[in-house]
Amino acid sequence: MSADTQKLRSGETAAAAPPQTPAAAADAARAGDRDANSMWGGRFAAGPADVMEQINASISFDQRLYAQDIAGSRAHCAMLVDQAIISPEDGAAILSGLDTILSEIESGRFTFKASLEDIHMNVEARLRELIGDAAGRLHTARSRNDQVALDVRLWTREAVDRLEDALRELQAALIAQAEAEAETIMPGYTHLQAAQPVTFGHHLLAYVEMLGRDRGRLRDCRKRMNESPLGAAALAGTSFPIDRAATAKALGFDRPMANSIDAVSDRDYLLEFLAAGAILATHLSRFAEELVLWCSAGFRFVQLSDAFSTGSSIMPQKHNPDAAELVRGKAGRVVAALNGLLIVMKGLPLSYGKDMQEDKEPLFDAADTLQLCVTAMTGMVRDMKAEREALRQATDQGFITATDLADWLVRKLGLPFRQAHHVTGSIVRLAEARDCALEDLPLAAMQEVEAGITEEVFEVLTVEKAVASRNSEGGTAPAQVRAAIAAAKERFL
Repeated sequence: MSADTQKLRSGETAAAAPPQTPAAAADAARAGDRDANSMWGGRFAAGPADVMEQINASISFDQRLYAQDIAGSRAHCAMLVDQAIISPEDGAAILSGLDTILSEIESGRFTFKASLEDIHMNVEARLRELIGDAAGRLHTARSRNDQVALDVRLWTREAVDRLEDALRELQAALIAQAEAEAETIMPGYTHLQAAQPVTFGHHLLAYVEMLGRDRGRLRDCRKRMNESPLGAAALAGTSFPIDRAATAKALGFDRPMANSIDAVSDRDYLLEFLAAGAILATHLSRFAEELVLWCSAGFRFVQLSDAFSTGSSIMPQKHNPDAAELVRGKAGRVVAALNGLLIVMKGLPLSYGKDMQEDKEPLFDAADTLQLCVTAMTGMVRDMKAEREALRQATDQGFITATDLADWLVRKLGLPFRQAHHVTGSIVRLAEARDCALEDLPLAAMQEVEAGITEEVFEVLTVEKAVASRNSEGGTAPAQVRAAIAAAKERFL
C-alpha cells in the first residue's frame, strides 16, 4: 500500500492544496457554488455559507469508505442494466469510470473536495467528468441514505473480519504461552490478595476464554448486520423495477433488509459492534493492568523486552511497560465511542437525520484502536518471559494452602465445612503469630486447635500438592490445563 493510500485510509486528503491568490480563491468559491447547485438541482440558487460547508462536509473522514462506495455502485449499476433501467452502453461507461476512479484514489491522484460534502458526491462528480451525462444515471433508484447505510455496513463487516482474525492470533499467542507454563506455579488472587495456588498457564487460559466470547459477540454482530439496505432509496423504496436480492447477493449479504424505513434508519449494528468492542477493550485493559503489575518491582512475574518497553527522560534506570499502559488507557476511547453514538441515536425519529453522519468518526476510531491494541497485546504476549522462580516464591506468602487444610478436615475428619473453616482460621492465626508457613507449623500446635489432626495433613499443605489436587474440570491441575489447551486449540484456532 502506498503512503498516499495509507493517508487516505486514515482520513487525510491525498495532497495539500497549493496557496491561492484572491482571484483564484474567488473562482474556487464560485466553483464550489456550482458544485453545490449541481448536487441540489434547481431548488437552491446559491452555495452554502462557509460555516455550513464546514459543519456539513464529511469527506475528511468518510473518504475511507471509497472502496465500499465504489463496490456498491458497481453492484447497483449492474443491476440497473440487468433490469433494463439503464442501457448496457451507459452501464459499461459507468463501470469503466468507476474503475478509473478507484485506481486514482488507490494511487493518491484523486482530489477530494469539501464542497462536494462526502465520498458519494465526490465519486459521482468525478464520474461525470470522466463519462459525461451517463454518470447521472447511476443514481437512479438510489439515495445517499441507502448508499451511506450500505457503505458503512460493508466497511464495518470488513472491520469485524479483520478484528476477529487479530483476536485469533492473540489467542494463539496466549495458548502457546499457557502450554509452556502449564506447570509453573503462581499465586491466584482475589481482592488482589494471594488466595490459592494456580498455574500460570491456567491464568493465561482465562483470557483465552474471554477473547473467545469477544469473538462470539463479533460473529453475532456480523450475522445481524449482513443484510443489504441498498434499494431502500431515501426511505420508502422506489418505483423502478429493481432487484434488491441481486445486489444483496453481489455484495455478499444474506438478504435485503425487510423494511425500507428501517434500512436507512438502522445503526444497531454499529452500536452492537461498539458494544462488543467496549467489552473487548475492557478485557484487554484488565490484561494490560496485570502486565503492568507483573512487570513492577513488587511482583517481577514477567519481563518484557525493549521492544515493548520505554525508558524515562530523566531516570536512566527505568524500563516501563508502556505498551501495556497504552492498551489500558485506550480502552476509554472505545467505551467513549459507544457512549457517543448511543447519545446521537437516542432521540432520533425515523427515518434518516443528518445527526447520523456522526456515526463514522467514532466507528473508525474505535475500530482502529481495537485493531492496534489487539496487535500490540499479541506482540507483548509473544514477547513476555515468565519469571518462574519469582512466581513460585510469591506462593510463600498469604497462607494460600489454607483452603486445602479446610478441605482435608472435611474429607478426613468429617467436620462440617463451616466448622473446618473456623478451625483452619484459628490455625492460620497461630502460624501468623509464630511467623511461619502452615507447612512449618508443628503438628502439636495444630492439635491444640483440633485434636484429630494427624501427620497426614502435611501432604496437602505444599503448593505443588494443592495445585495437583485441583483436578476438577476447568481446574488448575497441570493435567486439566493441558486438556484445556488441547480443547482451546480445537475451539479457537
